[in-house]
Amino acid sequence: MTESRTLPPEALDDWSAALAERFGLAEGDIPIALILDLARDVANGVARPAAPLSAFVAGLVAGRAGGTPADTEAAVAAVVEMARGWETHRG
Repeated sequence: MTESRTLPPEALDDWSAALAERFGLAEGDIPIALILDLARDVANGVARPAAPLSAFVAGLVAGRAGGTPADTEAAVAAVVEMARGWETHRG
């Protein structure tokens, strides 16, 4: 039997804190809820495997734009907008 890989919320906070410490990020640099919402919207609008790819691309775009919280929010919003219109785009 395989072990469940689903993390309880506090474990996700711990993982985020460990990532922040490892890569020298500030506490607010990792917008957990924003990224989880992006993953949900992409998984529902496009396909489940598209969620991590889309999160990576949003991070890459945000970083290239300057890496501010506003850059992250704009990149995530653009990806979510694409995901919400994906069925009509393909259609």
